[in-house]
Amino acid sequence: MTQIRHISTSTIQPTIENDHLARRIQLTPCDLQLIQIYYNQKGLLFHKPADQEQSNNLVQHLKASLSRTLDIFYPLAGRLAPIENEDNNTTCFFINCNGAGAQFVHATADCVKVADILGPLCIPDEIVYHLFPLNAVRNYEGISKPLLAVQVTELVDGIFIGCSINHAVVDGTSFWHFFNTWSEISSAGCNNISQPPPFFGRQFLDSVIDLPVQLPFSYGEITRKLVRRSSESLQRVLFHFSKQKVAELKSKANAEIGINNISSLQALMAHLWRAATRSRNLNPDQEIIYRVMVGLRQRLKPPLPEEYLGNAVKAVLVKSTAGELLHHGLGWAALQIKEQIASLTADEARKSLEEWVKTPIFVSNISNISTSSALLTGSSPRFNVFGNDFGWGRPLAVRSGAADKTNGRLTVFPGAEEGSIDVEACLFPEALQAMKDDKEFMEVMLHQGRSIDFEGPRQK
Repeated sequence: MTQIRHISTSTIQPTIENDHLARRIQLTPCDLQLIQIYYNQKGLLFHKPADQEQSNNLVQHLKASLSRTLDIFYPLAGRLAPIENEDNNTTCFFINCNGAGAQFVHATADCVKVADILGPLCIPDEIVYHLFPLNAVRNYEGISKPLLAVQVTELVDGIFIGCSINHAVVDGTSFWHFFNTWSEISSAGCNNISQPPPFFGRQFLDSVIDLPVQLPFSYGEITRKLVRRSSESLQRVLFHFSKQKVAELKSKANAEIGINNISSLQALMAHLWRAATRSRNLNPDQEIIYRVMVGLRQRLKPPLPEEYLGNAVKAVLVKSTAGELLHHGLGWAALQIKEQIASLTADEARKSLEEWVKTPIFVSNISNISTSSALLTGSSPRFNVFGNDFGWGRPLAVRSGAADKTNGRLTVFPGAEEGSIDVEACLFPEALQAMKDDKEFMEVMLHQGRSIDFEGPRQK
């Protein structure tokens, strides 16, 4: 087991008290459907600052800049609050902006180097798991636990900043908006940030549903003991696709079906879907489902600001049989993805919100994503991940926490080089090995010819 020592744990509060402390922010259907799953965990790996004085003061500096960031993102310093309506056995949730504070953990890993995390293609979960706070905490626990927790771990030659945020409060767009703002405040100060402030309004739902949403369950039913599916046998590999290879996939997909509007990401997802299906050796008649998380901000009418703090995503389901997917080419698969994404119109999004309120269904880690034939793609290559300079240089890499370690999960990030894309793929070892041996898949990989180390780094 990796030896990571926790040096201190503290509570970081906003620097100023203001009228926002009495504010309530209602959770929407997009938020509430996630109430039973785990916190969203993403983190960035950096080299240590070259300046010794800066390195010595780094933790205090990050605490101070986080406190100033919470002046802007004040809901993240609050807690979830339930209201139980005993007369009709319903429960409502809202964010209580009470300024209770975020958690800040300072840790050290004296035997872990940057190369131990970056070196193998197989993500060393025995290290990465311990770089995040609030592991195995579910979103409904935000009633008593911080909505935001940060762990700054000093490695031998690097720094890892791991962030866990309640997923019923933010999606990926909001997560990186917060991270981008914090890094700017850390680097440039409060008066020089270019990031716009977050938008908290829920007015876009005024003509759609009534708030607060009354869930037809008691609080005890919502927070019932959920069985965590074991992920010990699952492994995660980071696949890197260069800008050139992504462009080649896009060109090939469009050429195969004689159009020119298949996107780079759609072509890459089709490539991954086909490769994962081949690797699983499924019956040709078996139905396969690809869940693609699609952003709603620009699909709603009127559109939501990009700075909206909350969840604004919906899954679209792309269905096929294993035989049909593999019989057709890359272009056909990409077209199925494209058409399903295009079907998510403003009217469809509105309808789904209305229907969810009538029949709430919670997403949990015990879902179709855990079946042997399903895939799910989340996150986005459009997020500003590598622009997070806290004052001593760009990050070297991004990693997800244990919450993303689910069979069939594909987490997409921008690569370090402009135009490249990284994909964290979580599958069983035999499926990953089959993908490694798959010539059609590996010829698109930047690491063509490089052996994938499924054992990860060996600890000293």
